[in-house]
Amino acid sequence: MARSPIPDQEGFSMLDVHPAWLPASAFRSVGSRRVRVVGDGPVVATVRAEVAAATAEHGGALVDDGPADLELVCAPEDGETDPEAFVVGRAGRTAVVRAIGGPGLLYGFHHLVRQGEAAFTGEAGPQRHAPRQPVRMLDHWDNVAVHPVMGQVERGYSGGSIFYADGVVRADLSRVRSYARLLGSIGVNRVGLNNVNVGPAEAGLLTDLLPDVVRLAEVFRPHGIRVHLSVSFAAPVTLGGLPTADPLDPAVRDWWARTTADVYAAIPDFGGYVIKADSEGQPGPFAYGRDHADGANVLARALAPFGGTVFWRAFVYDHHQDWRDRSTDRARAAHDHFAPLDGAFDPNVVVQVKAGPMDFQAREPLSPVVAAMPRTRLAVEFQVTQEYTGHQKHVCHLVPQWREMLGFRPWGEGEPTVADVAAGRAAAPAGGVVAVSNVGDDPFWTGHPLAQANLFGFGRLAWDERLAPEAVLDEWIGLTYPGDPAVCQALHEIMDGSWLTYERYTAPLGVGFMVRPGLHYGPAVDGYEYSRWGTYHFADRDGVGVDRTRATGTGFTGQYPAPWRDRYESTDTCPDELLLFFHHVPYGHVLHSGTTVIQHIYDTHFAGHDEVRRMAATWAGLEGRVPAEVFDRVTGLLVEQLRCATEWRDQVNTYFWRKSGVPDARGRTIH
Repeated sequence: MARSPIPDQEGFSMLDVHPAWLPASAFRSVGSRRVRVVGDGPVVATVRAEVAAATAEHGGALVDDGPADLELVCAPEDGETDPEAFVVGRAGRTAVVRAIGGPGLLYGFHHLVRQGEAAFTGEAGPQRHAPRQPVRMLDHWDNVAVHPVMGQVERGYSGGSIFYADGVVRADLSRVRSYARLLGSIGVNRVGLNNVNVGPAEAGLLTDLLPDVVRLAEVFRPHGIRVHLSVSFAAPVTLGGLPTADPLDPAVRDWWARTTADVYAAIPDFGGYVIKADSEGQPGPFAYGRDHADGANVLARALAPFGGTVFWRAFVYDHHQDWRDRSTDRARAAHDHFAPLDGAFDPNVVVQVKAGPMDFQAREPLSPVVAAMPRTRLAVEFQVTQEYTGHQKHVCHLVPQWREMLGFRPWGEGEPTVADVAAGRAAAPAGGVVAVSNVGDDPFWTGHPLAQANLFGFGRLAWDERLAPEAVLDEWIGLTYPGDPAVCQALHEIMDGSWLTYERYTAPLGVGFMVRPGLHYGPAVDGYEYSRWGTYHFADRDGVGVDRTRATGTGFTGQYPAPWRDRYESTDTCPDELLLFFHHVPYGHVLHSGTTVIQHIYDTHFAGHDEVRRMAATWAGLEGRVPAEVFDRVTGLLVEQLRCATEWRDQVNTYFWRKSGVPDARGRTIH
């Protein structure tokens, strides 16, 4: 494996892990020059260490005086107010990055690294860069104790946890240092350290294991990253020995206040809490007849004196649904629970809303909660880990999906986007953008080497959602596999449309959840159809899809503002790709594309399978152009992707042929 030293303030070098998008070659343009770093503080020290390593590798010099080709200046007295912003420009022949805070200087440094030689050539007036989202957070679903079903990382497809081993925080945190460096380079500024499904061992991070959390915070701090903990709503009972966790009980309020004060005494820049309550068996305020605002506010008031935030997840629904009941709609649940509470949450509560109303499917509409709570801070949550998009065994570049959802305008053209709501540019103050991480202790970080692009891309879109997905992918390719146009072209051919390819050979037209229960990998068309989870497609001999209209269905369309409430209501105006999410239609229903629903199912499943075959052939042409260990790993995974795409094609097409009795108009083999 081609590897490179990964520096930190202690001069640490780790040679047994893929460098991802930060190989030594990525620093050639900066490292071959004379560079001056001005400023103090732990993050500025990180920049200085990066420059020292780069110049030692590429023949430049870290200088204190004399002429310099690049100056990186942290000057708090400048007129800037955002410590994460930076200005890049030229002073004569010298490139200059200025910031008022260490994080801004770090982000400016990596901006130059991404630009390469272009940062030092041509005309360049001063340009200010600042993140469009104040909170850019990755949540880890890592378990301190290995879960008997979910393993050490819930919905993790890249090995074990980089944080925990043998029931405690790892003694050797060198891998975490490397990870913090990767996140700092893409502008991630918050990390949740443990699973939102908080078990007994994980609950102890708040108390007995707090000294180990201090160690993790010390690793992330030099990269401008604050840490958060997922906590259990029942902690006053399970950790504090109280008889109740009722949020209105004075003893419960006092316990949270004391415990939180202890956390901040140990970690003064602690970010706050993440909590999943009254969801999928997790305890919450419903047990005491209280609502989510009551529950969130007791934690928020404990955090408020220290500037902390509680991220309260809106993923709350009935997970014991009767499949015979057509009136209960899981898609409605978050809006039903939270929209009536708009304005009831304290200022340091952020309601964390999954981008779609179901559960990170390859295709969903936007959650209507994003448009329903103008007086509440909202964070939009994505999933970098590929739970429903191929387990990181499939190439599925998700940046185009996230870009589409962040750019969606819930109130129509000319109105604020989803990103505007999250950033506080619409009504309520900013909440931010959050995603579930996809890393583990695999040598390639993400299991699939090409899945690194999703982690990189999340950070870049969280910084600026207006970036084009193709440009973000170009950045990742240029850093990770530099200098070969053939590699760049091939990776674009494989990855640009891979999200749509995955959608084509899996669940059609927004219907979702045709996966094996529990595992969420591979086809099982009726796998969830008669289950308690509320994830149905209602296919029968006459048609397929879920009626969520106001006129005849669950009324879910009514949770949207105009114009979408009416566009989704009618099959005449509902977008094809979401038709079966909102409507139950006959197999002969004609889409806007001009084909019938049943023929669309056949055509897309054959097409998706063929696209995977072409992806594998394109990758095969890169032998000798990418490192052998990367080539071999991706080759093996593409074999698995093609096998799985074949299984999807055959099972889905056969299922719907047998349901509908309508043959494929093209006469292809359907079993």
